[in-house]
Amino acid sequence: MSRIGKKPVIIPKGVEVKIDGSLVSVKGPKGTISREMPSCVNIKIDNNQVLCAIGEDESKDVRAKFGLVRSLINNMVVGAEKEFTKGLEIIGVGYKAQNQSPSKVLLNIGYSHPVEYEAPAGVALKVEGNKIIVSGIDKEAVGQTAAEIRKIRKPRHYKDGAGIRYVGENVRIKVGKKLAA
Repeated sequence: MSRIGKKPVIIPKGVEVKIDGSLVSVKGPKGTISREMPSCVNIKIDNNQVLCAIGEDESKDVRAKFGLVRSLINNMVVGAEKEFTKGLEIIGVGYKAQNQSPSKVLLNIGYSHPVEYEAPAGVALKVEGNKIIVSGIDKEAVGQTAAEIRKIRKPRHYKDGAGIRYVGENVRIKVGKKLAA
């Protein structure tokens, strides 16, 4: 059995969780999020806590989903209460970003043309100097958006490390080939 799946998800004040069959909806100060969960895991609310349960003799597939369902519900509760953020920093000579709207950013990152990126619904983009802050209530969407923005110009390991990287990411500069003289 999963150790994570056994832990209850504590519902903080101001957050409301509703379970309708296998659909879990969470409403909080930052917004509302809902998700369809696997029906093999039993979900119930008891004493301001969300509890997940499965039978003792369940298959390996069901046991694998046990911890996943609890983690997804926890992420929904935390996102509805606080909101998730992920930071990206732009490093390079002449590399910069501009806000076009709360969900659109214009990147000048060494290509012959500026690159425009529009985030999916529910994800906000904010440019502060050489940093892009990706925020939203859905942890999966925030991480995916940050990964897509990073993919536009990954850090160059064999040159100077210029590109888009996560805040705090350590980019190792590699030596590369040397000329024989």
